Amino acid sequence: MKLLYKLSAGSIFFLLLLSCYNAFSQAADKGTLSIGLNYFVNNNQVQYLTAKVKTKVNGKFQNVGGIALKLFLNKDSAGNLIEKVITNEQGEATSMIPAGMSKLWKASVKHTFLASFYGDKKFDAATGDLTVGRAKILIDAGSDKTVTASVFEMKDTSWAPVKGVDVVLAVRRLGADLPINEKPTFTTDSTGKASGDFKRDSIPGDAKGNIILVAKIVDNDQYGNLSIEKKVPWGGKFVPVNLFNERTLFATRAKAPIWLILMATSIIIAVWGVLIMLVLNLFRIRKLAKEA
Repeated sequence: MKLLYKLSAGSIFFLLLLSCYNAFSQAADKGTLSIGLNYFVNNNQVQYLTAKVKTKVNGKFQNVGGIALKLFLNKDSAGNLIEKVITNEQGEATSMIPAGMSKLWKASVKHTFLASFYGDKKFDAATGDLTVGRAKILIDAGSDKTVTASVFEMKDTSWAPVKGVDVVLAVRRLGADLPINEKPTFTTDSTGKASGDFKRDSIPGDAKGNIILVAKIVDNDQYGNLSIEKKVPWGGKFVPVNLFNERTLFATRAKAPIWLILMATSIIIAVWGVLIMLVLNLFRIRKLAKEA
């Protein structure tokens, strides 16, 4: 009996050690996430956040998709919840800041955004945060084709100009914004203004010659990303030409270019001509063989 008791106690002890080891191994296998936040505001009205989730594998960061995050304004509580989001395949998630939080937003000159991940079987819990000040950007276009951006921040209860902020002055294009001249950025002075001369006179616009000027602050440590747009008639007029009923490469088959039709017809005639000549020569060779 004593031997049986000892064997039972030893087995239980071994199982406990094994379970503790498995639990420790599982905990050790969990990955660690890094959460980055970016704040954007367009035309001083539309505000949104982007979250980027990464993990380090073999010394290199990789994007992590399918991570459920809760985004908060100022503190992790139900009343400050902005939205629940899930990262895509690139490890990114975007959330608009609801208009219902405007009162909370206006209550302070600085705010902290929080992103919380509460952990799962693969990754430990993680958080990310970003603190930004309330700011706005304005844009003006002079008759002499001078573009001016003005940057202000909220101090106490009024807007104050901000000195030393790098501003991009550009023209909105489909692929990427094009700087208004050879200078990539402009720095605000003591009045919060940054100006540059528009030197893209030959740039095409819409049917009326309108183009869209853009002034933006990119990845600023204090204010995040701010941008504003303004339409001006400084571009060349673009008049679309409909070539549907013309003889072009992009038209219907009946409207193919004459040179293309002649080329295709010549190739077909040449190929079939060679084949016909080969067949005729075979018949001639056969006839000569019979006569011989």
